[in-house]
Amino acid sequence: MPNPSENTDSARMALANRVFFRLYQCANMLHKTGSRAVEAEGLTTQQWAVLGALSRDEAVGGMSVGDLARYLKVSRQNLSGLVSRMERDGHVKTAPDSRDRRSRLVTMTESGQHVWVVEAQPKIYAYYDQVLDGFSVNDVTHTLHYLLKLLDNMQKVDDSQGGGTEEPAE
Repeated sequence: MPNPSENTDSARMALANRVFFRLYQCANMLHKTGSRAVEAEGLTTQQWAVLGALSRDEAVGGMSVGDLARYLKVSRQNLSGLVSRMERDGHVKTAPDSRDRRSRLVTMTESGQHVWVVEAQPKIYAYYDQVLDGFSVNDVTHTLHYLLKLLDNMQKVDDSQGGGTEEPAE
């Protein structure tokens, strides 16, 4: 007679495979369709994320490159190129941190603020409206809850793999 726990484990792994494949597809579609939503502003979803992070009250004085990379869950190397392009386009500026000269602060420029608030955000909200069509507030709340649980567990895995031990130099 088969062990019921083996069937449960097998079913759980089959479901997990489907969940993570769908997350992968969602990430790809977010990048493709989200970038199209803000392409007229010269933005990609990665740049949208940077501007969104820098627009938060907690980031008023700017964010160090390391803090921004940790917040966005990206490597410093990937963020560095992105920030350089955004600096070239006038959306952000970098400067030495007055509290730690080895660290660089990234802040949104006036031009970046205008692009974010006036040009991009209305299109981003319209995009959210489209992709959340048929979702109730309760559905969105539950989705956020489960995504945060997944993210927390993934962060624990990353930490256990040594992913959270990058050198502090910027």
